Amino acid sequence: MSDSASTVLTRDDDGGRPARTRRRGPIAVIVERFRRIITFVKQVVAELRKVIWPTRKELITYTSVVLVFVVIMVAIVSVYDFAFGQGVLKVFGDSSDS
Repeated sequence: MSDSASTVLTRDDDGGRPARTRRRGPIAVIVERFRRIITFVKQVVAELRKVIWPTRKELITYTSVVLVFVVIMVAIVSVYDFAFGQGVLKVFGDSSDS
């Protein structure tokens, strides 16, 4: 019965009989977490090596396109905002006229 203090009953994946597994100590848990973190970082680095990075010229071109698009959208939204603001003032009246 002294063995039951260091083991845990778990179910198999197929839901069959319980299988005995050993409990891990806190140091083993910490080591496993670090191992998983290191594996994750290695996988990230491996994936980043597969990326096709843009050249300087492509990067400048893409950035310029995005900036021009943002400026155009800001202008459109500003025009709509001004127009709707003026329309609301015409419909409901200007409170500064009083």
